[in-house]
Amino acid sequence: MKSFADFTENYASLEPNGAIKTFDGGDEFWSLSGADLDKIGENWLITEFHFEEDWKSWEMHPHGEEIVYLLSGEMDLILEKDGDLQTIELRGKGSVIIPRGTWHTAKVFAPCNMLIITHGKGTEIREKV
Repeated sequence: MKSFADFTENYASLEPNGAIKTFDGGDEFWSLSGADLDKIGENWLITEFHFEEDWKSWEMHPHGEEIVYLLSGEMDLILEKDGDLQTIELRGKGSVIIPRGTWHTAKVFAPCNMLIITHGKGTEIREKV
């Protein structure tokens, strides 16, 4: 049996054959090569993040939708599709399914813990202006 403390320290990848692979999270995970991240991103990746301030950039997942599940805290999730902005308030607990190809960012009002499930291959990042 595999065991780990939480999804902030280890990330889980749901493999097509029904297996679940775990990876060390944090800087170790994000320092993997782009090719390695894309390979992992072909599967559904489950992670948890803690945010105390607004996201510094926008992101977009061209190959799959994303579930953002607020476990605690207060934030606005801002989605941009075809130049239109939509703000979704999340307070305490709540979830949003972000459609494939939709740019998104967050404004944090109180420290947040978020569980994220994404098909992250080809994720694009855009700096805020």
